[in-house]
Amino acid sequence: MKEIHSYWAYIVLAILIFTVVNAIIGLSKKKQFTDKDLRLGLFTLIVSHIQLLIGVALYIYEGRYANIAETMKVSEARLLALEHPLVMIIAIVLITIGWSKHKKKAEAAAKFKTFAIFYGAALFLVLSRIPWSNWF
Repeated sequence: MKEIHSYWAYIVLAILIFTVVNAIIGLSKKKQFTDKDLRLGLFTLIVSHIQLLIGVALYIYEGRYANIAETMKVSEARLLALEHPLVMIIAIVLITIGWSKHKKKAEAAAKFKTFAIFYGAALFLVLSRIPWSNWF
């Protein structure tokens, strides 16, 4: 299950980066918000939620929450047991809020701006708490 979570993370990260870059380009070039942009945002939302479900299952399966007092003393263990899951949940909440808020906007620029801000903040959080030592 750990491998699935890791490989799926590459997909999520690539799509999230692509969505943020697409939103910034759309905003800066004053493009129309098309079905492609809508689907890209929705696909990012879906794959990130799937990653969350895989991560929660892995967290429960591995039992990282056990003996939490000792875990807090070791930075690598704390990252995997607390920081990574918590920050990733916050990032996915931001993606969800961004998706919800963009639907209420009428203008293309406002939709792109909403994606750029919320998905961009989520991307920043994701990059800040990836356990890089486990990836490479």
